[in-house]
Amino acid sequence: MISSFLTTMVGVFLPISLPVIGGALLKRFKGLETKALSALSLYVMSPALIFETLANASITSGEVNVTIIFCLLNVVVLWLLSSLAGKMLGLSQAERSGLALTTIFTNSVNYGLPLVLLAFGQAGLDKASVYVIVQIIIMNTLGVYLAARSHFSAAKAVKSVFTLPSVYAAMLAVLIRVTGFEPPQGLDTGISMLSAAYAPLALVILGAQMVGVRDSDAARSVSKIGFWSGMSMRMLVAPLVAWGLLAALSIKGTLFAVILILSAMPAAVNAVILAEEYDAAPKLVSRCILWTTLASFILLPLLIGIL
Repeated sequence: MISSFLTTMVGVFLPISLPVIGGALLKRFKGLETKALSALSLYVMSPALIFETLANASITSGEVNVTIIFCLLNVVVLWLLSSLAGKMLGLSQAERSGLALTTIFTNSVNYGLPLVLLAFGQAGLDKASVYVIVQIIIMNTLGVYLAARSHFSAAKAVKSVFTLPSVYAAMLAVLIRVTGFEPPQGLDTGISMLSAAYAPLALVILGAQMVGVRDSDAARSVSKIGFWSGMSMRMLVAPLVAWGLLAALSIKGTLFAVILILSAMPAAVNAVILAEEYDAAPKLVSRCILWTTLASFILLPLLIGIL
């Protein structure tokens, strides 16, 4: 166990930690603003990565179908459990919404994809791409509902999905696979360059965002019961639920490991954006993002070592 843990730390988390530390230092000492970098990642590099991965992915239709089924079941179960926990603990409606956002949505893009690539190689990234696309869609529909509740607009949620270039990149990749069309070599090369730049940029942004959360008032003044419920649901309950569902769906091998790791990721950074916009306990969400991310540097190597 100790040997596997150390091997994972050196082989996977050491290379991941370097750009994260770089982003944190730039934020701390140079005041790095991540808004423009996040836009670059979201609208340029992430679509390139999704397109290249899906267009060339070695993944069967059966794996695609079972991944989608898992994502939908996982969201429903975690939603029900977070709602039950919020009621039992006597949390306010805002804190219940914040707890749901923390429990259901993971940092599977900025953190998960680079981690999967290092831990499981291109084969793992191929299988992770379907999970990530489904999560992006759920985040921009159900996520809006969980944060807004009373003033939720279904039309707005659906519309928000179609403002994301990654969704169109996924559609185009599927179309190319179905038709057998081969893009020009120069286009392939350009997309590959953008795709390769995604992981380090995403990790730099993650490091800067962690420092931003830590330095803000949003990381303070949170009730202990709300904080620990968020930590427990995201880092303990969610991975156990994922493990159970994967076993129930008879998912095995690399697909099992990839989906489990992505399901055990820390709370999604984008969750705090929704929490702030709709007043869904943003302080609770921000603090959980920070500490689940820090905890993941210990828990995830253990999980990868077990797998």
